[in-house]
Amino acid sequence: MFKDSLRNKINLVFSITLVLLATLFIASVRYDHAKFEEHNAAHERDIAHYLYQYYLKTGKIDEAYLESQNVSLVKDKAQEVQIERYFKEKGKYKKYAVDTYRLQRIILINNDRFKLFLENKNRPRYPVKRIIVFAIVLLFILFLYLWIVQSLKPLSELKEKIKTFSEGNLDIRCASDKDDEIAEVANEFDHAVTMIRELIQSRQLFLRAIMHELKTPIAKGRLMSEMLPDEKSRARMHSIFERMNLLIDEFAKIEKITSRNFDLHISPYKMSDLAEASIDILMVENPERLVTIEIEEDYIVKADFELFTLAMKNLLDNAIKYSTDKHVTVKIKKDRVEIINKGEALPETIENYFKPFHTSKSGLGLGIYIVKSILDIHHMELAYRYEERNNIFTVK
Repeated sequence: MFKDSLRNKINLVFSITLVLLATLFIASVRYDHAKFEEHNAAHERDIAHYLYQYYLKTGKIDEAYLESQNVSLVKDKAQEVQIERYFKEKGKYKKYAVDTYRLQRIILINNDRFKLFLENKNRPRYPVKRIIVFAIVLLFILFLYLWIVQSLKPLSELKEKIKTFSEGNLDIRCASDKDDEIAEVANEFDHAVTMIRELIQSRQLFLRAIMHELKTPIAKGRLMSEMLPDEKSRARMHSIFERMNLLIDEFAKIEKITSRNFDLHISPYKMSDLAEASIDILMVENPERLVTIEIEEDYIVKADFELFTLAMKNLLDNAIKYSTDKHVTVKIKKDRVEIINKGEALPETIENYFKPFHTSKSGLGLGIYIVKSILDIHHMELAYRYEERNNIFTVK
């Protein structure tokens, strides 16, 4: 399939130009050759007519005239016999005929007065001037082509740097000291990359500072909770602070996901193991009363363990939060996993929840956005349907 790119368009334009130029050159050469053949044929008839008239007056052949017309008389008897046989075989043995014999243009004059075989030594002139002009135009077009292609080279380099940037590498430089449109685009993109890099770095610094400052009161709270006399209250407070600490760690992961500042560690895992790990990081008491796993057919998933379980955990957390009976069923099928809960259908399409900070009655509206971001990294899909008063989220 023809790729619709600027380089291919340039190649197409220059290819058509070269084909048209070559066609014009060949056509002009053929036209000149046809004109020469026409003129040569008329000249040969004039020679035959002159020889006949001269012979009627003088009774001899004017060889001086033939020499002046660059035509020679074939005098070798053996050669005459061969030429005569050749003309007879081709059915051209007539009063007047012209044909090519062994790369020689032979004129047969056979009338009631004499029979002659003449060799016409006139040849079409080699179109030297036209070839020189054609070569100059061809070299000029090739020079233009190479010049334009060379001018587009920075565009290919810019494309590779943009691709590298899209993959999360912010340490790129694409500024140009040239004075053309591609250089202007490169310089503007370099400026944008610098601004984005500074914004991301300032955001990371801000978030890390906040998370660092939150760690201190959480640590103090955990120490204070250890001093509570009631063991049940102490365990509950300890669980709360552990939950807060886990949330801060998750926020750090979310920050890395949204900024694409992370390294994937892909390994094969059973989906059932990933589901159980996701339930474990929910940090809830008696998780079996909230989540039931039904395995129809377990399968292997290639995923980053921490990121994928975080996505599953967010799906389970949302499903529990919005379930009318506070219970979720996880069904593992041949090539997909379904998270099912009873409740009202989503008031909007699932695509609207893929946006960050979606309007939500509770929370920041980031849950589905984070899930979608993680699944996109893993090249997986998140689908939603509502059947028999059940919300069904499918990861496949």
